[in-house]
Amino acid sequence: MSTPLPAAALAQLFHDARTHSHWQQREVSDETLQQLFELLKLCPTSANASPARFVFLKSSAAKEQLRPFLMEGNVDKTLSAPVCVIVAQDMQFYEHLPRLYPHADAKSWFEGNAAAIESTAARNSSLQGAYLIMAARSLGLDCGPMSGFDNAGVDQAFFPDGRFKSNFLINLGYGEAGKLHPRAPRFDFADVCQIL
Repeated sequence: MSTPLPAAALAQLFHDARTHSHWQQREVSDETLQQLFELLKLCPTSANASPARFVFLKSSAAKEQLRPFLMEGNVDKTLSAPVCVIVAQDMQFYEHLPRLYPHADAKSWFEGNAAAIESTAARNSSLQGAYLIMAARSLGLDCGPMSGFDNAGVDQAFFPDGRFKSNFLINLGYGEAGKLHPRAPRFDFADVCQIL
């Protein structure tokens, strides 16, 4: 991994990529979603814990089940997106560590330690959601990640046994580039970075 990506790849992943709210009515295939997962699962998490769980809402019925829990401003863009992903976290992720991290007894690091479970699940499921965004962009999809929903309502509707908890949502599809707002300002390096 010593060769930088070409400019076109960097443009697709970063420079030209935007958060979309308007969608072409083009299907995202199940095969594309599986490809997306095969990419994101390779990215690092603490002790390879991989606590994220992904629910891909494609059908109108599934998205209607989500509707009551969306803030008003998020309803139309979510229902019109070909896919809405619930990025959730498995609060018992450590049960899988003997398989996922066989180098040490990592399960014992978390059993009975609610603070470590919560922080690790939240941090790493957020990372995995970000990896999903980059994997989606690499496959030519556009993304619209968002908060702005009732987590408790989503959890009751989609994860009633309480093991999984929703983190955030990502709309996926092929965006309507002509309906984008101008890119919002970003910080300069000197505003937020230090090299010590």
